[in-house]
Amino acid sequence: MKSNYSIFRSFPTLQQATELKELLSKNGIETELADNVPPVDVTFSGNTLQSKIEVRIKQSDFEKAEQILEKETGNLINEIGRDYYLFEFTNEELYEVLLKSDEWNTFDYALAQKILRERGKSIDKDLLDSLKKERLKQLAEPEKNQKPWIISGYIFSFLGGFLGLIIGYSLMTSKRALPNGQKVYSYSTNDRKHGRFIFYIGLVILPIAILLKIFIELSN
Repeated sequence: MKSNYSIFRSFPTLQQATELKELLSKNGIETELADNVPPVDVTFSGNTLQSKIEVRIKQSDFEKAEQILEKETGNLINEIGRDYYLFEFTNEELYEVLLKSDEWNTFDYALAQKILRERGKSIDKDLLDSLKKERLKQLAEPEKNQKPWIISGYIFSFLGGFLGLIIGYSLMTSKRALPNGQKVYSYSTNDRKHGRFIFYIGLVILPIAILLKIFIELSN
């Protein structure tokens, strides 16, 4: 897997991911497919991770890829029937679609703009760019309430448990990708500092605990 590739879109099925991969490849964008199952499934946020197929591209190609999808979507919007569920959304709900575009597919994002314009609302590039920046700012915020994991990490590390190393390393290094491909740390600076302490404590105590256990077993 190429390290300079970032997640562009995620899909629940391989077929959907492959269709997007073929569209982007046809337009000269290099892509790769991967699943989002981590080597060690440790989730501090409390959310259940659902495996999805990710389409990854270079971060420098994100803008071009978005333009390709918008063009492809534009050909379908005029054919959609008025019974499509977005036509029942209030203006506030449609603006929510525009703000949280990362949670919606490209078609719904473009259709929400069209419906708002039909209702007399001014939707221009400056507004969309402003909403995207606001959303990126929200998503870049570090995850909160890691205190239970920090306490558990210290306990396991001092007890010589391998789980302490895993918790410390995850707190220290975990990152997530934003919709524009940028990668940010998942946890705050203070939580990452605790993660480093937990990791290095475990790194020192774990070998001692193993040697002590071996010594005890040999002594019996």
